[in-house]
Formats: sequence, C-alpha cells, structure tokens
Amino acid sequence: MRIAKLPARLSLCLLALTLAACCRTSQTTCDATTSSTEAGSTDGSGSKVRFNQPGAIAVDAGGNLFVADTANNTVRKITAAGDASTLAGSAGNSGSSDGNGSLARFNQPGGIAVDAAGNLYLADTQNHTIRMVTSAGLVTTIAGRAGQAGQDDGTAGNARFNQPWGVTRDAAGNLYVTDTGNATVRKITAAGVVTTLAGSAGNQGSSDGAGTRAQFNLPRGIALDSASNPAANLAVNIYIADTGNNTIRKIDQNGVVSTLAGTAGSSGSDDGSGQRARFSQPYGLAIDSSGNIRISDNGNQLIRTVSVTGVASTLAGAAGTAGDASGSGSKASFNQPKGVAADAANNIYVADTGNNLIRKVTTDGQVSTLFSSGSSSSCLCLFKF
Repeated sequence: MRIAKLPARLSLCLLALTLAACCRTSQTTCDATTSSTEAGSTDGSGSKVRFNQPGAIAVDAGGNLFVADTANNTVRKITAAGDASTLAGSAGNSGSSDGNGSLARFNQPGGIAVDAAGNLYLADTQNHTIRMVTSAGLVTTIAGRAGQAGQDDGTAGNARFNQPWGVTRDAAGNLYVTDTGNATVRKITAAGVVTTLAGSAGNQGSSDGAGTRAQFNLPRGIALDSASNPAANLAVNIYIADTGNNTIRKIDQNGVVSTLAGTAGSSGSDDGSGQRARFSQPYGLAIDSSGNIRISDNGNQLIRTVSVTGVASTLAGAAGTAGDASGSGSKASFNQPKGVAADAANNIYVADTGNNLIRKVTTDGQVSTLFSSGSSSSCLCLFKF
C-alpha cells in the first residue's frame, strides 16, 4: 500500500507538537539528570552507586565524604573525585566484631566524625558502643560494650551507652556523644574516660539548666562551634538537635544548657527567632566555618539554618513535601533527611535517608544529587514550557 506523503508544513507542525508534549511531560531542561532511589550497596562511580538508608555523613579537609550506611551496616567513603567504596563492614551482615575492612561488623551505625588524620569516630547505635575506624579501615571499640545498654560512666569497656547516635570531636581529642536512649550528652576523653556532661539518664524532658538539672528528649545531632577551651577542658559551645522536643539546644563553656530555637512540644515549620521558630524532629546538625548551624529538619523534609543568635530560616526543601527533586530552594525535595556535614566552602552534604541518596546543598540553597546520571529521555527539548 502506498502511503501518502504529508505536506512539509504539516510535518513540521506535527514535529513541533511532539517536542512540546515530550518536554512538558518528561523534561524541563535540556541537561536534565535522573537519580535512582533504589537501595543497594554497590561501590564505584556514577549512577550505579547505591546506599541503603544512609544515616550520617562527615567530610574531611580534602573534601572526602564518609557515610554511615545504616541499613547496610557499613562505613562508606566517597572521594572528592566521586568514587564510592566500602571502608569497613560487610553489607547485609550485622554484628559487633572489631577487625579490618570487611571483617568488622556494625549494627545500624549512626553519627560519624572525622579527625585531621583521617580517623573516623562512629556511634554504633544498636550495639550501644562508640567505634573508631582508621583511614586504612581498621575498626576498634573505644567505649561501651556491644549488646549491653546502660548509663554507667567509666573507662572504655566499663562505660555503658543506650542507643547513642550523634558524635563530634574537639581538637584536644575529646568526643561528645548524644546518648539518645538515655536522654543525655556524654563526653569521652582521649584516654577513653566516659562521663555524663548534661542530662539525667532515663529522665526525658525539656528543662534548661546545668548538668543533671537539664533534660533532653531523644537528642541526636551534635556539633561544636570551636575547637576547645583548655582552661575548662570543654568545647566552647555544643549544639544539639533535641529531636523529641523539636528544639535546638546549646551547652555553653560552663556546662549550662539552654534552648536556642524552637519550643518544646510544639512542632511546625515556621522560620523566626528563638521560641517563635518551629521544627519537626530535627535530626542532623553541623556548623559551617561562618558559624551557621545547619539542621536536617527530618519531619518537615527541610534543610534549615539557625544563626548563633537563634534566628531560624529555611535553606532548601518544601515543608511537608517528600521527594528527590533537585533544584533551588523550595523547588528541591528530600525524604527523611538525617545526617548533615559542612565542607570548607560551606556546602552542606545530606544523608537523604528515605531516598537512599547523598545530596549536596550550596550556600545559596541549590540542591543536587551525587551519583546522578544524565537523562535518558530521547526528547530534544528546544524550549522550556
């Protein structure tokens, strides 16, 4: 059968309509990228890299990222060149064994910190321990005993924790830990001596005050705003995401706890100063070189900023809208973001837990996804509709 040839003008019109429909439905820019939210444990580079509910993230001076890949029970490394590898642990195998590389075991690891030598410090949450991972992948337990939850202070294995999550380190080698299940903040000296810095084990609440008079409710993210104060043997200021209270707390150099932003018992997404601000399960917390406190507002699907004076603002995401979209400010979306870290240029890296992704947020709120791929759409998008 002979097919009639369409007039040239009609052919051009049909082509234009096809391109318009394609661009409207599947592509908004000619260099669109796609990201897979599929869970996995694949190392490498590019779009084949997979994570499984990554919970926390740290960045070193060279721009290398370290990820607590929580559901995989591994510690992953992402080089500044974009290559992902498994530094310690074995995907799908939980446990508490010390050892080198894949011989080591973790049990839903949480917060992570890195020192100048490249050593990592990890809250091994469900093992109730604090672990150390060298730059070569050798894992040791520095405090707590696997499988034994508790609240005891003491040295190394004689101390007890209860589902610790956040960890940070000062220049003197002291570690500070949010002992989530105990509702306390603990300190571990370089010699391995564990003490309770603030809060009262087993007594959840929102009271400000010094030492045991203060109360927390499921504290998680923790960060320091200065290296150390040798005279007080304490970080100058410690900031805490008090998840269950929906607040951001501060511990000053005298050990006094105060509420910097948010109101205990009141959730929301309002920006504003002090008690006028609202959060919903703030989780990860990091401080950049400008002194900005960056927070993953987990229940709101947002990345927030709090100034040292307690003024809260929204950097990226849309309150209540879960997704994996990249873009600027409120055009971007997250899904249960947890850990955050700030690099030397004040970019924020986010463990986007529900999406199984690692995200990057620039200082002006532009969000992108690491290990995304170029769009596979065959549409030649000449126009943006």
